[in-house]
Amino acid sequence: MTDEPLPVAPALKGAELAAALEAVLMVVDQPASTTDLAIALGVPAHLAERALEGLALEYRGALGSRPRGFELRQVAGGWRVYSHPDYAAVVERFVRDGATAKLTMAALETLAIVAYKGPISRGRISAVRGVNVESVMRTLVNRGLVEEAGLEESSGAVLYATTELFLERMGMASLAELEPLEPHLPRGAALEEIRQQVEP
Repeated sequence: MTDEPLPVAPALKGAELAAALEAVLMVVDQPASTTDLAIALGVPAHLAERALEGLALEYRGALGSRPRGFELRQVAGGWRVYSHPDYAAVVERFVRDGATAKLTMAALETLAIVAYKGPISRGRISAVRGVNVESVMRTLVNRGLVEEAGLEESSGAVLYATTELFLERMGMASLAELEPLEPHLPRGAALEEIRQQVEP
């Protein structure tokens, strides 16, 4: 390892700036903020923002370019390249057999409850699922998908909420983008029973 200073980024603009942004976005492992990207490339933030928005439009085919298998999204406070949702089945088929340490159905159910009802206590999650969620919650916390989010006033129980990593993995900017549950819930007495379980 040398102590040589990093090279100074050349003045970038237009197509060169867009290409440099693409190069950086290919190596980030989490969403990169416009400010961080601008600093890395040595350009004003407004120019980086304009170039990022242009790339996002280009990848969507909005500027007359060919369709792409990926898109640039602004999620969790930054920018990151994701595979295009139109090709999700193809990507899933490719990675399905090689995927390791997938979340179990129990973990996915628990994660959904935290996402929709959080901040929520472990006890309330157990009440909704009808089983002890101690080990499942430990897994979700260890994976960085769920974190402690304060204490419940009435009981002092620890509350849990989803993390920025959850938003990143889901490709969402906020939980407001979650699909509404109402169309998928049972009607009548069964619905009322579910509401009583999850509401404080």
